[in-house]
Amino acid sequence: MENLYEKRKKMIYEFMCDDMYVPMKIKELCIVLGVKKAERPQLEQILLDLQEEGKITLSKRGKYSKAEIKRTIGTFSAHPKGFGFVTVEGWTDDIFIPAEYVNGAMHQDTVEIEISPINTGRRKEGKIISIIERGMKQIVCTYEASENFGFAVPDNTRFGKDIFIPKEKSKGAVSGHKVVVEITNYGKGGKNPEGKVIEIIGHIDDPGTDILSIIRAYDLPMDFSEKIMHQVENVAKEVTTADMAGRMDLRDWMMVTIDGEDAKDLDDAVSLFMDGENYVLGVHIADVSNYVQEHSALDVEALKRGTSVYLVDRVVPMLPKALSNGICSLNEKQDRLTLSCIMTINKKGEIIDHKIAETVICTNRRMTYTNVKKILVDKDPDVTAEYKELVPMFEKMEELAAILRKKRMKRGSIDFDFPETKVVLDEKGRPVDIKPYDRNVATKIIEDFMLAANETVAEDYFWQEIPFVYRTHDKPDGEKISRLSMFINNFGYTLHIGADEVHPKELQKLLMKVEGTDEESLISRLTLRSMKQAKYTTVCTGHFGLAANYYCHFTSPIRRYPDLQIHRIIKDNLRGRMNEKRRMHYESILDEVAKQASQTERRAEEAERETVKLKKCEYMENHIGEEFEGVISGVTEWGFFVELPNTVEGLVRVTDLTDDFYEFYEDSYELVGSATNRRYKLGQRVKVIVDSTDKVMRTIDFKLVQEQKTKNI
Repeated sequence: MENLYEKRKKMIYEFMCDDMYVPMKIKELCIVLGVKKAERPQLEQILLDLQEEGKITLSKRGKYSKAEIKRTIGTFSAHPKGFGFVTVEGWTDDIFIPAEYVNGAMHQDTVEIEISPINTGRRKEGKIISIIERGMKQIVCTYEASENFGFAVPDNTRFGKDIFIPKEKSKGAVSGHKVVVEITNYGKGGKNPEGKVIEIIGHIDDPGTDILSIIRAYDLPMDFSEKIMHQVENVAKEVTTADMAGRMDLRDWMMVTIDGEDAKDLDDAVSLFMDGENYVLGVHIADVSNYVQEHSALDVEALKRGTSVYLVDRVVPMLPKALSNGICSLNEKQDRLTLSCIMTINKKGEIIDHKIAETVICTNRRMTYTNVKKILVDKDPDVTAEYKELVPMFEKMEELAAILRKKRMKRGSIDFDFPETKVVLDEKGRPVDIKPYDRNVATKIIEDFMLAANETVAEDYFWQEIPFVYRTHDKPDGEKISRLSMFINNFGYTLHIGADEVHPKELQKLLMKVEGTDEESLISRLTLRSMKQAKYTTVCTGHFGLAANYYCHFTSPIRRYPDLQIHRIIKDNLRGRMNEKRRMHYESILDEVAKQASQTERRAEEAERETVKLKKCEYMENHIGEEFEGVISGVTEWGFFVELPNTVEGLVRVTDLTDDFYEFYEDSYELVGSATNRRYKLGQRVKVIVDSTDKVMRTIDFKLVQEQKTKNI
């Protein structure tokens, strides 16, 4: 309930918003509003508050008037419940748009908004004034046929309305077909949009149709044009003596690739030998830029794709397989062209010297994470015997990786060890198992070596002041960190925050303190949520999460365009071609490259996440009615999420907690029963039964096991 002060404040602001209001001094306001002398201090405070909130302004002549309403342009993100948010480029926070002010805008539309000076919540609010450009011109739907027409139900629930399809524009689709619909009329005055079917993907019951629908929904390009494939045929030849000319020949160095069992695009190899007390670590990366020439059709397509997309049942590659799995893949015992970062590292983990060079290599063995683990951890006699000539190098690699990791942790690098999901499918694409990925000693070795190379290359080119693409991660938002700090105080933990900033070491120390405690999952997740997303930029502002001043992506040019781009820059520099003309060229294109790469990375992450969520729903369909134990991973006013050991997450709805009336306490992230004081909070272990799944919404619903309703867990 509003207090008297807030009511008066609201009344005064509404008075100043009236069209008849003219700017007044405080004396005039007192007379018009009938404010007595004793009440003037309160009026002054109200006016000061309204000024600080940006709702009114004070002129040089001492007159108060309503602040000008700010207008701006952004991208609208709709919510299935009708409201939405507008993202404005360069702004930290989104603008909330209440349902009554959406004004016909649809998901992904470019809109002009008017920002309200009155905020009812934590974020700014606004209303949509006009639609500048429609965002979704094609959309994946499920077709439903009627006698004389049809309706297409969008897979994307944010679109909000079914699309009317005249029968003659249905392309022969029948009920249950997944279709791509082109919108011809967006509808006005409450009418449904109209459209036409331009592609039939397949029937919802056909194997693979579900994943293809997601591919089309995210507009992921599948096939390469004939022109590109013809170009690939011409470049995907074996390495010749002429190709090797002028390169460092490292073919007699002992080196290996270490990847997952099913990996086919092997873009990094590693070598290690001792030079006295120092380690000489070589990170050798496929020289993709040798085969993908700038401005070629292949290059234009690679930039458009931005990244390879790893879906549960397939890879949508950035480059054709003839390159990514062929001449650019560092296959066992085959000559390959590479760019190498060779680092001399002392016993403290300090990189005391390095060389970046064009090289030619020939890997000794194609190793898997599993086999390296069997050698180093399991001490498997058969595997150790099979790779006996490589075992001493692997032991030194484990030793060096531990030194590098310790040094990185000492400076404050944050390691979020949340399990990723591995979905095992049968031959028809049905999920038969879901489990966490195994992050073992071998995966950590490769992570540590790649991080060292990426940092070394970034620092080298930063100090050369050459145009470059960096991987940056901004400091967290001060308000989010303050909220995290207030929350962890409840558990007896503190964060040292200086000048509204937190050092990554503070967050790392916090995660180390909570390790092994009941609240570990809770605090780790909230810490992760307080962080910003990493992105590609042309300005080196550092990487907060890694506590690194310099960082780039150098190690995966087969599957990431920024890596390919900086390989070109490095080679121009190594060959003495980095003149003023080339500098100007890179300066003119790199901002757009970084922006495009960041956007395609987000798209890939969302598509990958959607396919995993879909298969999780499909998998749990076969386990309805079964009981599992899990951990509460999220709490909201409408219920709490429970994560199972296999990474599947489902919702227990507050409406199903019938033993009490539960209130949501945002500050402590818990639901509390008003009569019983029973609490459900992040990190708490609970037993649940799988109640239902929804493959369209990609959701799983759980219900608590009955015994838990009789006691506080």
